[in-house]
Amino acid sequence: MKLKLNGTDSEITDGITVTGLLETLKIEPGRVAVEVNLHIVKKCDYDAHTLKDGDSVEIVNFVGGG
Repeated sequence: MKLKLNGTDSEITDGITVTGLLETLKIEPGRVAVEVNLHIVKKCDYDAHTLKDGDSVEIVNFVGGG
């Protein structure tokens, strides 16, 4: 299926969850926020939130500093 991932068209496995997407991309779920179609997905919902063809996904990394 096709997703827009951080503004770039991407091909991803059908029926993948947010957790599965993060695993595929080798991204640690605890260090990011995920937005799907302009709605933030709660971390507790990553396993249950299945992505659909045409979804727009933004993954934002947290950066520490001071």
